[in-house]
Formats: sequence, C-alpha cells, structure tokens
Amino acid sequence: MLNYILKRLLSSIITLFAVITITFFLVHAIPGGPFTGDKALSPAIQHNLEVKYGLDKPLGQQYVIYLENLLHGDLGQSTSSEGRSVNQIIHDCFPASAKVGLCALLYAIILGMIMGIIAALKHGKFLDNFCLVLSTFGVTIPSMILAPILVYIFAVNLNLLPAVGLDGGISNYILPAISLGSLSMAFITRLIRSSLLEVLKQDYVKVARAKGLSKSKIVIKHALRNSLVPLITYLGPLTAAVLTGSFVVETVFGIPGIGQQYVTSISNRDYPAVLGITIFFCAFLIAANFIVDILYVVVDPRIKIDK
Repeated sequence: MLNYILKRLLSSIITLFAVITITFFLVHAIPGGPFTGDKALSPAIQHNLEVKYGLDKPLGQQYVIYLENLLHGDLGQSTSSEGRSVNQIIHDCFPASAKVGLCALLYAIILGMIMGIIAALKHGKFLDNFCLVLSTFGVTIPSMILAPILVYIFAVNLNLLPAVGLDGGISNYILPAISLGSLSMAFITRLIRSSLLEVLKQDYVKVARAKGLSKSKIVIKHALRNSLVPLITYLGPLTAAVLTGSFVVETVFGIPGIGQQYVTSISNRDYPAVLGITIFFCAFLIAANFIVDILYVVVDPRIKIDK
C-alpha cells in the first residue's frame, strides 16, 4: 500500500507539473494580452503595467519566476481584479461553488442510486421504463436549458423557490443543485442499473438465493456492494467537476462562484488567475481520483491495490 501511495504521489506531481507548464505557455500564446482590451492604453502606461506584473521579462524567465513563487504557495496577482491575489480570489469564490456542488453531488448520488436500484430490480417493468425515461431527460437536457426552465416554473410562475443568490437558506440551493446534478444523476441511474443487473447474474448471487436469503439481503449485502465499483470510478471526476463550479449555473442563479470567475478570467486574459484556477482544478481532480483508487479496496476486497 505504501509503495502504491508513493508511486501515485509521484505521478500526481508529474501530472500537475505538466499541466502547469502546458497551461502557462498556452495562455501566453493567446493573441493580445491582459492590457489590450477595449479601452486603449498609452504605450507608457501599458509598459508600466507590464513591469508591475512582470510581463516585460522574457517568457522563459517569467516561467521560472512563476514556478519559484508557486513553491511558496503564491499564485500571483490578478491583472483584472486590482489589489486581489489569485489566492484571495479562490478563497472568496470556491466556498459558494463547493456548497452548491455538494448539494448537487448528494442529489445525484442519492436519487441516482435509488432509481438505478429500482430499475434493476423491476427490470422490464413499468418502474424500470419510468426511471429510464427520467434518466434520458436528465442526459438530453443540458444545464443551460434546464436552469432557466426551473427558474421560470418554480421561481417566476409558482413562486415556491428563490431564483438568485445563496443567502436565503437551504431553499436557495434546490434549483442550482438540480440544474447542476441532473446530468450526473441520470448517468448514475444508468450506471447502477446496468452494473446491478450484471452482478445479479453472478453465481454467488444464485447461491445466496438457493440458501433462502431474502431478496433485500441479497441486494444490499452481496449485489449492491460489488456493483458500486463503476460508480466509484465515476465519482472521482464527478466530485471535482461539480465542487469546482459551473459557469452556466452560477450565471443563471447569480452565484459568485469560481466557475464564473474562471471564464471571466479567460475573457480578460488574466494570466495569473487562469493559471491559478487551472492548477486548483487539476489538484482537486488528482486528489479526488487518488481517494477513489483507495476506496476500490474498501468496497471490493478482491481488488489488490499493489497489483
């Protein structure tokens, strides 16, 4: 186990370094710069700004300086948000995205597992078809369409739920969580259904039935646990994706999250912010996948992690 953890840590560091390097040079390869927007600046002012942010130096030297600052935990100063560091931007924006993402994750996992189990146990019957139809809607309707529809129905027409912000309590999280988590919920439903149907055909399940075990005990104790391996594989990137924000959902519901900030930084060619948030995303994804690999052994002891 220790050898595996060390190997994964090493590969994670190499992956993160590659992402930093590639992103750094790609961002600087984009035509224009952070100070070439709609408002024209005089050459003298533009030069002073470039000196202030270190953009006047050769690209290779900028890269070395950035890596040195990164080793000290400094992600740089934002060029579009005066007086704010990238560390401060992440600190301010990430909690809002994480709260909505956590609600969306719980919604997707709980409802997806329930519907997937029901669909598998009622295979070929009405409930199976009903769950498949709902999951099809979840897959085919993107969040950019679903979010405005939910706002129009539940906030404008029925006036049941708030449409903007997160300050009013748990009710403010319902519509953003459904908009963000519906696609994942639909995918989990189909994943659990197909995995559970496959497990229920295994010999050890047939033996458990022959011993007279109840259907609920067979599903919960034997079949469901082994059918969770594909779900755990999906949960790694899913967790990183929903907890780090969505530009569409955050824009529709007026959430000051990191997803919206990320897209804004790209539009403004805010090099430090784009780099810093990308590193944050990548580190989050690597950590989530690492935890998933460890969970494999917990869920299915037949998996030998050292191998």
